[in-house]
Amino acid sequence: MSGTQQSSTRASPSSSGSKFAPYKQALKALSERTRTPLPSLVFSFAILHELTAIIPLGGFFFAARAFNVGDRITRNFPARTSEGAAAPDAKNSSVANAPTSGWMAAKSREWWQEGQTWAERVGRRYGFFGLEKRNGRDSNSSESIWSSEQVAGDVVNAVVAYCLTKALLPARIGLSLYLSPAFSRGVIEPMRLTTLRAFSRKPRSPPV
Repeated sequence: MSGTQQSSTRASPSSSGSKFAPYKQALKALSERTRTPLPSLVFSFAILHELTAIIPLGGFFFAARAFNVGDRITRNFPARTSEGAAAPDAKNSSVANAPTSGWMAAKSREWWQEGQTWAERVGRRYGFFGLEKRNGRDSNSSESIWSSEQVAGDVVNAVVAYCLTKALLPARIGLSLYLSPAFSRGVIEPMRLTTLRAFSRKPRSPPV
């Protein structure tokens, strides 16, 4: 999830500029095929990539809250929730043979840990997920995000939403590429031309 990934928020300007480098060839080919200016197409893709992260993230969070997903996970697997593992503890789960190895299990644990870090950072900064809003030096407080059951449930809802949004990354990239030419022609290029015309107008000479 691009608008939501820890590495992107900590990246330097130069590294963040190369965020979409893996898609450069696809965007270049798309630009030639659709006759859309490449800079406008790249900008459109970047905006759509972020939108396809923010919209599902919010949708998944409110859906998880509506169905009490976070509260159920917190009650049933409290130890595994706070440890940051995606899979439930075998001794507390009815599925004793739940997979604990393999690419998917490792990726799920990685996303869960990233989601916890993201939820705490966003929650502390903006006061979301029931966490107390903090800034400056207070933002590094060691107080646990699992301090109360109510807060823990909302934090887990946020982490679940983060993981689901990350899982949608291939679909989000495909959708962003598909919509980029139309978004560029319908939104970005008209805005760019309007801005250029506004700045290129010569001031009228005052009457003598």
